[in-house]
Amino acid sequence: MYISYRHAINSVFVSTTMILFQLKCEHDHEFEVWFKDGATYDAQAASGDLCCPVCGTSNVCKALMAPRLRTSRQKEVAAEKQRQVAVAEATKAAITEIRKQVETNCENVGNKFAEEARKIHYGEAKKRGIYGEASVKETVELVDEGIDVHALPWGDDTKKN
Repeated sequence: MYISYRHAINSVFVSTTMILFQLKCEHDHEFEVWFKDGATYDAQAASGDLCCPVCGTSNVCKALMAPRLRTSRQKEVAAEKQRQVAVAEATKAAITEIRKQVETNCENVGNKFAEEARKIHYGEAKKRGIYGEASVKETVELVDEGIDVHALPWGDDTKKN
C-alpha cells in the first residue's frame, strides 16, 4: 500500500510517498513498518537493521500481505474530501475578494465603528461606507437601533498559514 502525506515547512507543503510493509519475525510476531520505497526495505533487511519490536530479533522478513483495493465507499469519501477542499478554497477566495472590495471602497474607522455608524445613521456625519471593529455588545445595540451592520469573516493578517 502507498500513502501520501505532507510535511509543513514554513507553510510550504512537500508531498512524500512511502510504502507500508507487513513484516514477520522468526517467532511469528507480525508488525508494520513504513519505508521510503522497496529498495530501502531490501537494504535494511540485508544489513540486519530491522528488528522485531516484540522480541528484538533481527531475523525478519515480509509477511503475506493482502492488497488494499479502493472500495466504492472509499471513493465516495475521497470525492467528498475533494469537494470540501474545493468549497473551502472558493470560500476563502470569496472572503478575500470581499475584503479587497471593502478596503478599496470604504473608510476604516477602526475601533470607533459603532460611534461612526450611529453618526451616519442619525445624519450627524456624511453618508459613506465604513468598516472597523465593534464588540458583540456594540453590534447588538446597533442592530437594536435599526442600523444596518454586517459582521465579516475578516481573518488575521498576522497569521500566515
